[in-house]
Amino acid sequence: MNGAALHLARPEDLERVLPLVAAMHAELGITQTDEARRAALAPLLEGSPHGAVYLIGPQRAPIGYLVVTFGWSVAFGGLDGSVDEIFIRPGVRGRGIASEVLGAICRALKAAGLKAIHIEVDRQDEAARRLYGRCRFEAREPSMRMTRRL
Repeated sequence: MNGAALHLARPEDLERVLPLVAAMHAELGITQTDEARRAALAPLLEGSPHGAVYLIGPQRAPIGYLVVTFGWSVAFGGLDGSVDEIFIRPGVRGRGIASEVLGAICRALKAAGLKAIHIEVDRQDEAARRLYGRCRFEAREPSMRMTRRL
């Protein structure tokens, strides 16, 4: 990979991941406290089977992060995953890093036995839709993901 190396994040990486997550949430208008972010990230950093956090770029000074969560799909024939969050620092966007990262994670997850990986995108975000399309993600029209907070 070209500057977009992926490193599985561990508990000692929490302080490197938190500011990246806060930056992404601020960019998207997601309101969440640092304590809530810590509580959501900690199990994944500690090896939860429900997902994983990856640092993008140099491990000591990451340029982004990726969170993948895992589930099961009868329709897709078994274990599947979702890109819950992907963030690249604004100053290094537009260099193909996200494409490299998504390609690498898809290859790794396929090798680990996943049958499908999903990503949620704002229907109005043309740049993200083009990026994900280049990475061979397909819209499942007329499907629409719906959410109920619990």
